[in-house]
Amino acid sequence: MQYDLINNITSINTKGSAIFGIFDDLNTNGLVKSLDSKDISKIKDIIKKSSFEGKIGQSLCIYDILNLKLEKIYLVGLGEKNKYTEKSFLKAVNYVSQICKKDNLKNIFLDLDTLIKNKKIDINWAIRNISIQINGIDYVYSETKNKTKIKNIYKPNKIIFICTSATSSYKTKLKKYFLQGQAISNGIKLAKKLGDLPSNICTPTYLAKTASALGKTNKKLNIKIHNEKEMKSMGMNCLLSVGNGSEEPSKLITIKYNGANKSDKPIALVGKGITFDTGGISIKPSNGMDEMKYDMCGAASVLGTMKAISELNLKINVIGVIASAENMPSGSATNPGDVVSTMSGQTVEILNTDAEGRLVLCDALTYVSRFKPKHVIDIATLTGAVLVALGKVASGVLSNDEKLTEKLKKSSSISHDYIWELPMWEEFQSELDSNFADIANIGKRYAGTITAACFLSRFTEDYSWAHLDIAGTAWNEGANKGGTGRPVSLLTHFILENAKSL
Repeated sequence: MQYDLINNITSINTKGSAIFGIFDDLNTNGLVKSLDSKDISKIKDIIKKSSFEGKIGQSLCIYDILNLKLEKIYLVGLGEKNKYTEKSFLKAVNYVSQICKKDNLKNIFLDLDTLIKNKKIDINWAIRNISIQINGIDYVYSETKNKTKIKNIYKPNKIIFICTSATSSYKTKLKKYFLQGQAISNGIKLAKKLGDLPSNICTPTYLAKTASALGKTNKKLNIKIHNEKEMKSMGMNCLLSVGNGSEEPSKLITIKYNGANKSDKPIALVGKGITFDTGGISIKPSNGMDEMKYDMCGAASVLGTMKAISELNLKINVIGVIASAENMPSGSATNPGDVVSTMSGQTVEILNTDAEGRLVLCDALTYVSRFKPKHVIDIATLTGAVLVALGKVASGVLSNDEKLTEKLKKSSSISHDYIWELPMWEEFQSELDSNFADIANIGKRYAGTITAACFLSRFTEDYSWAHLDIAGTAWNEGANKGGTGRPVSLLTHFILENAKSL
């Protein structure tokens, strides 16, 4: 998408529609710098005759503008001025994107002055988030639909930001933050697509091919796919046990992004990639089982994040590792009560084959230590218990490193891709005691998210580690069923905060 920055609407050289923010006091002073006094007078009169109240989620469209280059003007509600926050801004921008799509706006003039409220909202942050929204408008799942029945997918031609205080030199910054948003949006769209694909298409092999295709887009990316024989030789019997009942071969996918000096320790992202989870022998109820195609959203977020950082050519080293399998019941499937060995040498009693995500992750977390990472973050749709605790608003975070947790919280605050910390005290560890192995793969009835993280912590003692449980945030249910692309935004913001200057 084309983009530009101007300091006055009178300097536009192409036809389009202008969008202004307005608070619930309906004060139009913010329009004075951009519009003719006669147009403002007309707008005031139309507001009085309309039901528009300036609330978030409301808009007013005005035609017949004196400025012949403006096809339409939209006033978008911002709510109460004294309560206007970043969250209000994001809601308003989301509504702006809906208007653009609904009315098929091609050239958009977006007034930043009225949206950032006299710079209460940081302009760089604002541009990045507008870019994320606008560049994400064109995502429509279409892979398994009749192409002739799919309507034209909306995509704007150009967005022009209007900011009266912007100088010509600021266009360099505009490019930086707009492209950041564009890359994050592209990563989110890839994660959404992978999650939305059915499991008969998105298999472990498909994820491996997606990673290989991504590797061809940037010379700084290096892809390695380990097959089952290679995983067996490395001692990854725990990971392999999950795919025992499936005809689909399991895969261990490694994506290396080398953007900094070789001596710089990488950040490692480890994604759970269960492309379909029946529960195995501990089979799930059939109701809602179709959503278990989303059990690979941790892997999808790793691929989406690696796509984003490679597009930005960030000066940082990042390792993406995906442990992928399909969990199916059959005569060769792992049974409850089986004991398997892990790459770390520890043995696991598998009391429940539906607690399989931690089984693939534990070997991947041992494997990633060979890269001597600065931080390791695993991302997994791991427990239904996290939904009970945090609903579909926040992902759970548990960690062995308080400083890493604080960094993730900061990135969560910046991205508004929310996380919430849960405790992982030593007292929870005894829940995983086993009479027949070093560790059981499930605890008792309560604190399921915490005991799952306690299991993973047994394999992460040698490095700084955080676990993100995204079972509540990775996809939407009901009429809006579909992948969310979370936490690509959180992870990319985290890496941006840790990368050297662009």
